[in-house]
Amino acid sequence: MLNVGLTGGIACGKSTVARLFAERGAFHIDFDRLAHAVVAPDQPAWQQIADYFGSEILHPDRTINRTKLGAIVFKDKRKRAKLNSIVHPAVFAAWCCRTQEIKEIKPDAIILSDVPLLIEEGMQPVFDLVMLIYVSEEEQADRLMQRNGLSREEALRRLKSQMPIDDKLPFAQIVIRNQGTLEETRRIVDRVWQDLLQQEKAKRNL
Repeated sequence: MLNVGLTGGIACGKSTVARLFAERGAFHIDFDRLAHAVVAPDQPAWQQIADYFGSEILHPDRTINRTKLGAIVFKDKRKRAKLNSIVHPAVFAAWCCRTQEIKEIKPDAIILSDVPLLIEEGMQPVFDLVMLIYVSEEEQADRLMQRNGLSREEALRRLKSQMPIDDKLPFAQIVIRNQGTLEETRRIVDRVWQDLLQQEKAKRNL
């Protein structure tokens, strides 16, 4: 089994690239989806969040009101750290369970885990390889403006709030430059997929 951490920046096309790899046989794990699952009502992380932040951050159906919770944690570093200390271990545990399930089903699986803040959180050692989906900051800004209807100033402000994409390059063993057409990206994914198959085989034969 080969564990690949997939990351990038905003508007880099991670979802598209992940879908292309899944079409070729990769198992895709989305950390954002895991994060939603672990804070569903009556899950242990949900209970800890409700106990700490109070019932006022819950909707009538008992799901977490992300707007209210976000307003609390983004202006209080201590509370943000507390939230992360609850959610991050729960997400990691869920990821470990999922990877073990996949390994039991397909011992030679290639798992692509989509982790938006992989490098920022220092998670590189968790994976066999880090794959970075790259587009230039200029292209990121253009895509954000088109996708979200933002002004250039607003788009650049969002980019400034994140780790610059160029600063992530040294941490990646595989870089997919996703600035061309979809067909060009398909061809890149085809080449990388063959390389991943070889690396998975080599790892199993060690």
